[in-house]
Amino acid sequence: MTGYRQLLRTPEFTPLLLSSAAHTTAQTVAGLALGTLVHRATGSPLLSAVSMFGPSLAQVLGATLLLSGADRLPPRTALAGLSLAFATVTAVLAVPGLPVAAVLAVVLAQGLIAALGGGVRWGLLNEILPKDGYLPGRSVFNMMGGLTQIAGYALGGLLVTALSPHTVLLLATLLHATAGATARLGLTARPPRVLGRPSAAETRRVNAVLWSSRPRRLVYLGLWLPNGLIVGCEALFVSYDPGAAGTLFACAALGMLAGDLAVGRLLPPAVRTRLATPLLLLLATPYLVFALRPPLPVAALCATLASVGFGASLVQQERLMALTPTELSGHALGLHSAGMLTLQGVSAVVAGSVAQLTSPATAMAVMATASITATVTLAAASRRPSWRRPGGVPAPSP
Repeated sequence: MTGYRQLLRTPEFTPLLLSSAAHTTAQTVAGLALGTLVHRATGSPLLSAVSMFGPSLAQVLGATLLLSGADRLPPRTALAGLSLAFATVTAVLAVPGLPVAAVLAVVLAQGLIAALGGGVRWGLLNEILPKDGYLPGRSVFNMMGGLTQIAGYALGGLLVTALSPHTVLLLATLLHATAGATARLGLTARPPRVLGRPSAAETRRVNAVLWSSRPRRLVYLGLWLPNGLIVGCEALFVSYDPGAAGTLFACAALGMLAGDLAVGRLLPPAVRTRLATPLLLLLATPYLVFALRPPLPVAALCATLASVGFGASLVQQERLMALTPTELSGHALGLHSAGMLTLQGVSAVVAGSVAQLTSPATAMAVMATASITATVTLAAASRRPSWRRPGGVPAPSP
């Protein structure tokens, strides 16, 4: 499968894409509205960052308890039900006068149910596409995500200013409901990929199987750490420049769109497989410039350029699927998504804490340095032969 036109002609691909686009748009406008609401109420960079990226913190709990459902639930029913749950939670956040502590509690509950959604969505994508179609298919999803984030942050910024954060949250509720309706009406009823009931014990067992392979561990860490640390930088956009946060978020989404297009469509396989580490370094390096408090055009350019590096995740996901049995694809991709979002939430808290003690600009440079260090360390570890332990002792086979 070489062309995007072939993807769009694949049954169920377009409804899944449209449902995902509505879901991403809803999350984007709701996150910006919520971050603005909390920042206005508290003036705290930490609480503002947690309100926007706090759902990610609960992903680790969801990955421990719920992820076995990614392959053991009917995909259409699961996606429609999860969208309805998101709509309900977002409607609660729109209630005027909700205390900040209650907002954060609801946000964490939202993250718990989100942990299952990634596994269901990406497992279904891997199921409906042929083996060589996952990377270009995921590229289309990422590009659509970039476009919806650009539109969502631009529109959300305008609506938050013209209307109110509470009104924007109600609009996000409608978008989540639209995502659920699209999934229910556009997807085919499919049986679960794996028989058996979802359970916390089965989730832990499959997590252990996936984590037992050293090559898979390195891929997971490469998907989680550099990416998550840089999202810590993005979590500070509101406190760095409240008036220009929407612009910075939109520029970052534009860069991600460009990176996904280049990796998923323009670069030949022989080239893209060698670009994971350079792209991860690109992801972090421009954020070092924020320590100098550059003017907005320069800051926007840095955010755009850095986000091109998110294209590395396509290369890494392709390798993850090559290392994973097909029947575990939903769980494996769900673990990737949950781990990545968890690290993003942790990084948002760390970045907000550093910004609270220093400044948002300094915290961005700190997080970028940590991301570069993680990338270099993982690249060195991947070059070490996997069949030997340090000191030459043979390691057990994965």
